[in-house]
Order: sequence, then structure tokens, then C-alpha cells
Amino acid sequence: MNKTKSRLRRSKKTRLRINQSGLPRLSVHRTNLHIYAAIFDTTASHVLVSASSLETEVRATLSESSGMGGNTSAASMIGKRVAEKAIKAGIKKVAFDRSGFRYHGRIKALAEAARESGLNF
Repeated sequence: MNKTKSRLRRSKKTRLRINQSGLPRLSVHRTNLHIYAAIFDTTASHVLVSASSLETEVRATLSESSGMGGNTSAASMIGKRVAEKAIKAGIKKVAFDRSGFRYHGRIKALAEAARESGLNF
């Protein structure tokens, strides 16, 4: 079993629990260069809110500071951005889906920034 299969196995288990809770799901995905966050409606399976390091406004701010989007400062910026969009859309409580990634580094920075911006999970 390789690294990717293990991550996907862990993510399936958590998604089943999250779907049973009935809360919207804040899903996070990371690559070496970018980080993505989206809030899904578990009942209808569609995206309510999303943010990523590929957005033009985010890229402009990241190019001024450091790197493209593969660091903790970019992750915290995305966490703050997705939380602001969610609160604007009327979503205050979500279930955090880390997609099988470990809760450290960029994933942790995104989660903490979303919590500080007002999301509850």
C-alpha cells in the first residue's frame, strides 16, 4: 500500500462519518504548489463556497509576499478567505474534512485561520 492509497483510505472513513453528521463539509486538498478549500453540502453534494491559491486576488498577494501557494502563509490566507465567504453565505458550522492528510503544517494553518475568522468545527 503506497502513500496515496493510504490517504484515500483514511479520507473515505472520515467522509462517511461527516455525511452522517449532516453538517456542511469543509474539504481541504493540497499539492506541492497550491492549496484548495471548499465547503460542500452533504445532502445535495454540491459546492457552496470555495477558495484556492489559484484565484487571481490571492495570487497577487502571494506574489508580493513569498512563494506561489505551497506554504503555511498561503494556507492561512485561504482559510481566512473561505471562512469569510462561508459566513457571507450564512454557513457558520461545518465539519472539517482533511482528506486523509495529517493535521499539521498547511492543513493546520488553514484550519486555525478558518476558526479565527469565525467558522465553528
